[in-house]
Amino acid sequence: MFASLKSTVRLLRPGLGLKRWLASLLIGLIILGLGIGLFLGELYAENRQLRLANTPIGHIWPFWLIAGILCLVGIGIVSFSIYQLNMIVLGTFLPERATVAYVAKQVYHRQRRRRQGPKVVAIGGGTGLSVLLRGLKHHTDNITAIVTVADDGGSSGVLRRALGVLPPGDFRNCISALADDEALITQLFQYRFRSGQGLEGHSFGNLFITAMAEVTGSFEKALYESGRVLAIRGNILPSTLEDVTLFAELDEGVRTRKVKGESAIPESKLPIERVYLQPDEPRAFPPTIQAILDADIIVVGPGSLYTSVIPNLLVIEILEAIRTSPVPKIYICNVATQPGETDNYTVDDHVKAIEAHTSIIENTSANNSDYSTESNVAHRRTSHANLFKYVLANCNLTHSIPAFMNLQSVFPIPPADNRYTIIKVDLVDEQHPWRHDSAKLADELMAWYATVK
Repeated sequence: MFASLKSTVRLLRPGLGLKRWLASLLIGLIILGLGIGLFLGELYAENRQLRLANTPIGHIWPFWLIAGILCLVGIGIVSFSIYQLNMIVLGTFLPERATVAYVAKQVYHRQRRRRQGPKVVAIGGGTGLSVLLRGLKHHTDNITAIVTVADDGGSSGVLRRALGVLPPGDFRNCISALADDEALITQLFQYRFRSGQGLEGHSFGNLFITAMAEVTGSFEKALYESGRVLAIRGNILPSTLEDVTLFAELDEGVRTRKVKGESAIPESKLPIERVYLQPDEPRAFPPTIQAILDADIIVVGPGSLYTSVIPNLLVIEILEAIRTSPVPKIYICNVATQPGETDNYTVDDHVKAIEAHTSIIENTSANNSDYSTESNVAHRRTSHANLFKYVLANCNLTHSIPAFMNLQSVFPIPPADNRYTIIKVDLVDEQHPWRHDSAKLADELMAWYATVK
């Protein structure tokens, strides 16, 4: 209490310019109060004529006019005093020569630009998608994140198995990235309980989304209400509402080994031949398809290639919607390889993996269990046309990745057959050279879009 009082007294020191405007503010309030008092007295006077007769000034001007003049003068003095106080207080935090009006104008134009920004659909999952969203929200408010629901590890996997909800982990990351007060929301949502029976290992964000799903009655409503409560910029949608499981076929040399579960795939440390979903033809979430068809730009990645990016494209309706859309489409390749998934991959290897999983499919009724046979592959796959004309890749390889992480930089080697255009720019986070820099990534993405729209 005494510390607060002492800090307040310091504001009244000579030279700060606060006292004169505080006094002016007080005078303005007194004049305004006097005007309101005269107006109310005139309004409720029992014998107005008698009072006017006994008041010299009443013979010249009516009291309501005097009250109005006093109110206008008081409001003017109060407004100007508040403006000057704001100039003094905010001037401490503003750049040199910047005014409150200038900053207000900048904020207005920035908000207006974001509201009028392009409709961006970003497809992926994991931490890669949240990195992109963190930068994009400064360019546009019209963001739709489409997130994979194949996660089955950690806290998300436990909640999924115990309560039958969709895995909330990737959605939690996206909510944190799109929130206005990102630092606080991220700290809160990423907090993990270190003890407590039933709570240990769970993040608060996962529990929040799960509880919201119970309260609202559905996972999609939980995402909407969570975004509304936390004032996020954009929408977050699941690729499908079905309980899907990700499978992988791994190359063991002499035979192919099948692995079940998103979290188990990278742990196998074997080359991945293909991944697929069970059930094999999940229905897409309808608002997701609508968002893709309404988009001005479609972005896939960054994120774990086989466990975050490709699972979204295995939902046939999403793949068809992307192919149908005439808007610019781009794939953002990862900065570094991922152990157990993309060891020694170049940019072209990433693209080839997507091409192999998104080939035009004629017969979608065949069972995935037969899919690996030569005849079935020939019957189902008729084209390897690339889904994207553009690929955004990092070209800054000067920052070395710590050896203990067992990662390598992804080399931006262009394709030999010109199947797509590779855009090589500096995207690396210099503090964490295995990740994208959010600001760089969003800036380069929007710069590219400005040239092709």
